[in-house]
Amino acid sequence: MFNKKFDHFEVGETWRSRGRTITEADIVMFSAFSGDWYPLHTDKEYAENNTPFKQRIAHGMLVLSVATGLQVMEPEVIVAFYGIEHLRFIRPTFINDTIHVELEVTDLLDKGNGTGVVTAIQKVVKQTGEPVTTGVLKILINKEQ
Repeated sequence: MFNKKFDHFEVGETWRSRGRTITEADIVMFSAFSGDWYPLHTDKEYAENNTPFKQRIAHGMLVLSVATGLQVMEPEVIVAFYGIEHLRFIRPTFINDTIHVELEVTDLLDKGNGTGVVTAIQKVVKQTGEPVTTGVLKILINKEQ
């Protein structure tokens, strides 16, 4: 979605990414990178016997990181990530779940300096059609010059 300048966005437009399957290797690599070895994510026996999920789940921040990678982002268009508001992790993402991103533009704010903020509701959805995360994404975008 973020492959066009601010002037070309419209409130109400939607976009959907391709899918990506979350693997055990993703969880291990994210744990190594982040230092987050919490047993809910990395200890099969712990997750099966001590959690309501009965299996390991992906880190919420891993899911968000993958969601970022699924979005189309052109360097000449995007100035910076502006934030995520009202972020919620509402369902678990399990090993072998396939997720995709859905965006709906809800607001456009012209910053008056050659940029604008595109606000979109972001849902990360798994193959069952259930959202696993929701939030309000804000991206600072270049305007046409």
